[in-house]
Amino acid sequence: MSLRKGSKVWVEDRDLAWVAAEVVDFVGKQVQVVTASGKKVWASAEKVPPRDPDAEDHGGVDDMTKLTYLNEPGVLYNLERRYALNDIYTYTGSILIAVNPFTKLPHLYNVHMMEQYKGAQFGVLSPHVFAVADASYRAMMNEGRSQSILVSGESGAGKTETTKLIMQYLTYVGGRAAGDDRTVEQQVLESNPLLEAFGNAKTVRNDNSSRFGKFVEIQFDANGRISGAAIRTYLLERSRVVQITDPERNYHCFYQLCASGRDAEKYKLGKPDNFHYLNQSKSYELEGVSNAEEYLKTRRAMNIVGISHDDQEAIFRTLAAILHLGNVEFSPGKEHDSSVLKDQKSTIHIQMAADLFMCDMDLLRATLCTRTIQTREGDIIKALDCNAAVASRDALAKTVYAKLFDWLVEKVNRSVGQDQNSQVQIGVLDIYGFECFKHNSFEQFCINFANEKLQQHFNEHVFKMEQEEYSKEEINWSYIEFIDNQDVLDLIEKKPIGIIALLDEACMFPKSTHKTFSTKLFQNLRTHQRLEKAKFSETDFTISHYAGKVTYQTDTFLDKNRDYVVVEHCNLLSSSKCPFVAGLFPSMPEESSRSSYKFSSVASRFKQQLQALMETLNSTEPHYIRCVKPNSLNRPQKFENQSILHQLRCGGVLEAVRISLAGYPTRRNYSEFVDRFGLLVPELMDGSFDERTTTEKILQKLKLENFQLGKTKVFLRAGQIGVLDSKRAEVLDSAAKRIQGRFRTFIARKDFVLIRAAAFALQAYCRGCHARNIYVAKREAASALILQKYVRRWLLRNVYMQLYSASVLLQSCIRGFSNRQRFLHQKKHRAAILIQAQWRMCKVRSIYRNRQTSIIAIQCRWRQKLAKRELRRLRQEANEAGFLRLAKNKLEKQLEDLTWRLQLEKRLRVSNEEAKSMEISKLKKALETLNLELDAAKLVTVNECNKNAVLQNQLDLSCKEKSALQRELIGMAELRKENAFLKNSLESWEKKNSELALELIKSQKDRNDTLEKLQEVERKCFQFQQNLQSLEEKLSSLEDENHVLRQKALTPSPKSNRPGFVKSFSEKYTGPLALTQSDRKPVFESPTPTKLIAPLSMTLSESRRSKFAIERHQENHEFLSSCIQADLGFKEGKPVAACIIYKCLLHWRAFESERTAIFDHIIEGINEVLKVGNENIALPYWLSNASALLCLLQRNLRSNGFLTTISQRSAGSSGVTARVGQSLKSPFKYIGFDDSMSHVEARYPAILFKQQLTACVEKIFGLIRDNLKKEISPLLGSCIQAPKTVRHAGKLSRSPRGLPQQSQSSQWDSIIKFLDSLMDRLRGNHVPSFFIRKLITQVFSFINISLFNSLLLRRECCTFSNGEYVKSGLADLEKWIASVTEEFAGTSWHELNYIRQAVGFLVIHQKRKKSLEEIMQDLCPALTVRQIYRISTMYWDDKYGTQSVSNEVVAQMREMLNKDNQNLTSNSFLLDDDLSIPFSTEDIYMAIPAMDPSDVELPPLLSEHPSVQFLIIHPK
Repeated sequence: MSLRKGSKVWVEDRDLAWVAAEVVDFVGKQVQVVTASGKKVWASAEKVPPRDPDAEDHGGVDDMTKLTYLNEPGVLYNLERRYALNDIYTYTGSILIAVNPFTKLPHLYNVHMMEQYKGAQFGVLSPHVFAVADASYRAMMNEGRSQSILVSGESGAGKTETTKLIMQYLTYVGGRAAGDDRTVEQQVLESNPLLEAFGNAKTVRNDNSSRFGKFVEIQFDANGRISGAAIRTYLLERSRVVQITDPERNYHCFYQLCASGRDAEKYKLGKPDNFHYLNQSKSYELEGVSNAEEYLKTRRAMNIVGISHDDQEAIFRTLAAILHLGNVEFSPGKEHDSSVLKDQKSTIHIQMAADLFMCDMDLLRATLCTRTIQTREGDIIKALDCNAAVASRDALAKTVYAKLFDWLVEKVNRSVGQDQNSQVQIGVLDIYGFECFKHNSFEQFCINFANEKLQQHFNEHVFKMEQEEYSKEEINWSYIEFIDNQDVLDLIEKKPIGIIALLDEACMFPKSTHKTFSTKLFQNLRTHQRLEKAKFSETDFTISHYAGKVTYQTDTFLDKNRDYVVVEHCNLLSSSKCPFVAGLFPSMPEESSRSSYKFSSVASRFKQQLQALMETLNSTEPHYIRCVKPNSLNRPQKFENQSILHQLRCGGVLEAVRISLAGYPTRRNYSEFVDRFGLLVPELMDGSFDERTTTEKILQKLKLENFQLGKTKVFLRAGQIGVLDSKRAEVLDSAAKRIQGRFRTFIARKDFVLIRAAAFALQAYCRGCHARNIYVAKREAASALILQKYVRRWLLRNVYMQLYSASVLLQSCIRGFSNRQRFLHQKKHRAAILIQAQWRMCKVRSIYRNRQTSIIAIQCRWRQKLAKRELRRLRQEANEAGFLRLAKNKLEKQLEDLTWRLQLEKRLRVSNEEAKSMEISKLKKALETLNLELDAAKLVTVNECNKNAVLQNQLDLSCKEKSALQRELIGMAELRKENAFLKNSLESWEKKNSELALELIKSQKDRNDTLEKLQEVERKCFQFQQNLQSLEEKLSSLEDENHVLRQKALTPSPKSNRPGFVKSFSEKYTGPLALTQSDRKPVFESPTPTKLIAPLSMTLSESRRSKFAIERHQENHEFLSSCIQADLGFKEGKPVAACIIYKCLLHWRAFESERTAIFDHIIEGINEVLKVGNENIALPYWLSNASALLCLLQRNLRSNGFLTTISQRSAGSSGVTARVGQSLKSPFKYIGFDDSMSHVEARYPAILFKQQLTACVEKIFGLIRDNLKKEISPLLGSCIQAPKTVRHAGKLSRSPRGLPQQSQSSQWDSIIKFLDSLMDRLRGNHVPSFFIRKLITQVFSFINISLFNSLLLRRECCTFSNGEYVKSGLADLEKWIASVTEEFAGTSWHELNYIRQAVGFLVIHQKRKKSLEEIMQDLCPALTVRQIYRISTMYWDDKYGTQSVSNEVVAQMREMLNKDNQNLTSNSFLLDDDLSIPFSTEDIYMAIPAMDPSDVELPPLLSEHPSVQFLIIHPK
């Protein structure tokens, strides 16, 4: 690519690996670039790969092959952008890269997400591990070939979790065989802690690195169901048992055993630093990991796998024996080349090892220090020197541990359960990744050799995928050379001069050392381009692997490669008294036992196992998942570039990129290519050429070579896209310069116009100022004249006003003096008159008083005289007896009068007391009723608690008033004792009576307030009573049915009834709605108990009557069959078939009998019609008929007295429930029937028939709904994404709108046509508007769910133009809803809330200016934060290039999601499809209006049938 100033490039950085930069200068082959931080860097032009500037505007691409520049920094930063948005999965072709998020993302792995990926084409939806698992499963089922999924990555990258998700998805999509208690996923994962304890260890880079390869085979039967699983292990690192380097560790199980407490004491174990096999490294503990807790987890895993307690003890005893064996040391013996135990400590340890192995200590010591050589003459015992004895000890330890590990794997496989008959399986490989440390030994050599093998397999797969892509596009690719690493494999494994062969040859000679091995290695392979000699070492060598150069230290190569199988060791342990240890070493065949000291090469065995693994993989179709660990701290949202780049190299991802670069790395659809580069040849964009021809002419004009034109894509070689972008940038630069020139001209002209306008304005202002000055002078002169005039007038006026005021003042003084003189004269005259009047009045009053005093004195004297006369007369009469009698009579009369008054007062008091007692009783009753009402209100609703508390307070006040009244009554009792003081008692009584009256008035007011509040409570309770009333109706009907069914269950019934009853409940939706012919008795069998036990002898008349009944039933069945099979149509909107069937059943008294055969026949007939007939016609027709028949039956169903018992039962509960029960005595009043009407007897057949009809209606509704969803699904698949741009002639095709209106609406027109045809079918069959409304609502709900889920799962749908396309389609749906009215559409428009708001968010401008609160409250109130986050991160503007929401909003949403992830186990951003039936039986007959079947006449087609002549005789 030719660089120029301003080119966007990547430049290497020591910390960040790569940073974005821009070219600013050139000096020869060196370029100067400026990084984003402002740092200037000089670099070679070949080391600055190009960067796509448009990639910064979106959140990365979901497939690396879509990158404009497929290079190392592009791959790295694409992963970083996606990881920042929690898009942890990315494709590289068919390879999935999974970055560990280190946080819970439950919305990505729930059942709804698995349902979306089930059967979806690979690459259509967003990248996901489920997509890889589904692709492998579909390939297995379609091709009948086993599949394999290779999961690689370092520890902590998420390999185990990815494997778990794969198995979880395979369990979901394939199911499992019957009888499995646990899923295979659970069984395999339960064994993970056990295998990790015995197969994982700490390395330099990872604390929990797998030191073996694990291949999990998930086996399937012929039906695609999981039938078993097997775990295969490969390439266990045996040498780690006896030799480790600092800071690595041995296998976890040893440290767990040392920390086990009592078990460690039992096996005489202590701290790990006491044992030679563990203290070679100073690392004993892992950060954040407790060895004691891990030991308990290992124990639990053993229990789960099914290892018995004795076997567990034997396993840990064997581990302890290995540790003790490692502490056995040797010293030279007395004889030459012999050895003995070094000291007492070694003796103790070997004794402990022998005890733990349960073998003889002397024999164990002999097998370590000597060897037995069998010859023809006899056995020769050879002593071993110290080094050979140590090698023998280590060989025994490695052999025992390897046998133990193999036994554990076999035990796990037995626990999981294998299917030996399985023909196909899906294997999941989890193996250690490429390793490159500061010091690399024999283990790293073997591991990297295995990764080279896997990389070759990976390269072949990538090469094959490239070939398939090229063949699919029909392009020539034969001359393309792809990168291969076969030369590295030949260097390692080729015979006879490969590294492994030379190593084995060196191990065969006892005196060989690593120096001799290195010398021979460099002598034979000096010219190999992949092998180099280390600079500062004579024995180290460097191999150029696919992931980079690795230098190996050969110091321990020979020791670690030697693996001797000693026969004496095997014989010794096979004779152990411990059955477990003896079982690890079965008896060896006689031929092999002759060789006492058998050499085995670790590298050769490693090579053989690796070859077996590769054969297994080659027999399957591979799928690759590369797991990446984003940081070493295991924290979310932290991306370490250097570490990830190293993992991408080791995982082969960058190697796959290089393979792609060797071919045609850049592939573009013709439409995308022409859209981007069509501006290079504007003369070809007139629409006269198709896109392929236009592409070819563009490339030919630019004189590019080696490109290929496929069927749908153009393929470009590496660097050609850079040339195109450079040419495009030049065109855009020239266009920009032209635009800038035009813009500068516009700015200059605009400035000139502004200056000229300013000059005009300045001149006008100056002229205005001069004119204003002249005007001001003239105005001042005129003002001076006017001012002088007014001043003179003012002076003259002041003089006149002074003279006028002086004259007026003089006149006022003279007039005032004269008036005051006149006033004084009048005042003196009035005073004289008043004095005279007062004197005359005083004189007259004194004369009157004197006369009055004299008259009174005379009268008093006269009266005194008369009184004295009367006194003398009375004294004389008092002395007489008659006078006493008169006085007595008068006193008696006064006493009677007082007594009468007292009794009257008592009566008044008693009447008042009675009135008060009555009032008190009324208040008590009111309190009781209040208590009852409050109790009822509490039962009805909890929301009335606060109001009840207020009522309780009022009741307390009433009780206080009652106590006050009682105290007043006591005071009244005290008044009775004061009868002597009658007047005082009357006065006090009146006062107290008035006080009581006032208190009664207050109490009445309080009572009225309380009653008003209670009325409010009753009004609120009335609503609950109405709801309770409807519930009571349902309860009564259900209890009637249950009562009938219980009675029916208590009496023996024919077998024909029982299966139908069971199916009516258990197979309501799935199975057939009626009984099969084999389950039913003949129709003439009597179901009554008396006939079941009747004697076999029957009279002749009874047999004739039975025969006649059979014939009549047969005729009835034939008529019903013809009624069901024929399309009788509708009369005035009433279904004829339903009305006729109901009238026939009513006339034949079918509901009153105890037979169900005729009902079963009707249901079977309907099922047969639905199976045979056209679904588009039969289903709506029978939905209308079945619902009408159900409503007729339900509205005329009589309860047979069960409601009375229910009301009696509920009467004693509470006042409210009693009233409700009484109101429900006649429930048919609420649905339009009186009690006087004849109803159907509620017997067992009627109830069963109603249940069967209900199930039939629900089944038909569900079938219609499911068929509609199947029909509309493919239409919705084309409606969610706008069709490709159709180029028309002229500039119209390049308009921003891009899509012609006709092509936009064509897909949505099919939806409208589908809905119109649906409405025509439903209306044509007179389906009630209730069902139409429910169906249309559910269809629109399905449209909302499908479009919304597709929008969130497909990034190409989250675009601006696609939002406009879907929005225009939704507008068409809105018009359609308005045209069919609310009666049929219902709330359909509200069902589209999610897709409407999501599309509205896509098409708004200036998203970056919107805050999260505005988005959540105004734009998308119905969407969750997770859904808004998904849309925001997937959005990209393909029309105007605008950006999504701001980074602050994305950060806020991410923070909210992190909190939700901690609180919720699952929170999917996808919508669920509701498959429930959205109505009940009560809803049906409450919504459908009542119909009268009597006016429906029998069609002529059925009028000749003899069994329905009653319909003709009574036409009404």
